[in-house]
Amino acid sequence: MSVRAMGSGVLVLEAIVLMLAAIPMTTLGNVSWQTSVVVCVGLGLAAVLTCGLLGRPAGVVAGSLVQVAAIGLGFVVPIMFVLGAVFAALWVVAVVLGRRVDAAKAARTAPD
Repeated sequence: MSVRAMGSGVLVLEAIVLMLAAIPMTTLGNVSWQTSVVVCVGLGLAAVLTCGLLGRPAGVVAGSLVQVAAIGLGFVVPIMFVLGAVFAALWVVAVVLGRRVDAAKAARTAPD
């Protein structure tokens, strides 16, 4: 449950940043506004939808793919390399710490 809670927090915040990235992508990246809105809103929605998958092992993989895509936006708007790396680091911390908390909870509730 903790991987789900912590990972969802990271993905929701990242979704907001990704959706707002359409503005600099259009102005700085010389990308049409239609393309930037489709790409950025699509990635933001993918991040939000991935929150629902975090209860399954495929959810961590899907979340990791969102991180790769966010970093990939850096080829269009270079600051996204930095923002993508920050969110990727937060993602790794959320997954690792969430798994530790889940393991501790399981050990505490396990019969002796």
